[in-house]
Amino acid sequence: MSRSWERRVRRNSAQINKQRKKTGQEPFSPIGDKSNPNAPARFKGRNFISPILLLLFVILYAIITMTGDKPAASGSTDTMNWMVIAGYSLIALMFFLRRPYLQVGPDHVQTRRMMGDKRLGKDQIQSISVQKGYVIIQPVKGGNWVFSRMLNRYPIEPMSDRLETMAAAHGIPFHKQ
Repeated sequence: MSRSWERRVRRNSAQINKQRKKTGQEPFSPIGDKSNPNAPARFKGRNFISPILLLLFVILYAIITMTGDKPAASGSTDTMNWMVIAGYSLIALMFFLRRPYLQVGPDHVQTRRMMGDKRLGKDQIQSISVQKGYVIIQPVKGGNWVFSRMLNRYPIEPMSDRLETMAAAHGIPFHKQ
């Protein structure tokens, strides 16, 4: 980032914090602020598997539709086939560009799932396990949240350090293997 942008962000944050202080609210700190240890840390991964599978599906679909027997009036079906190919290719691009993340705050964890962002408070976390290449957050209700180095390219070491400090602060069982 350029320094002028950083100065602008600091100046605007200072103005917002003055307004929040007058109303009795907590001061605002940007996500990933290194000076504030209570600021949420966001760990981003990269989704490769879904886009690759979708593109393989598109290639297979294109091969099947282009090599098959064509009826006499196939102009509209050719257009529809190209629209399907373009649509699935755009979905693959969207999956690639929409990066998965884990945000670890002072008393919560948050991530992106298929149906939107999901958040677990400190009371909703049963335990946290860290294995080589994996972080597993087990909620009280629902399925486990698994963050993998192999599938989604998450930075496991910094994630486990931050989750360990959060777990120690709130008495959440933390298992490291």
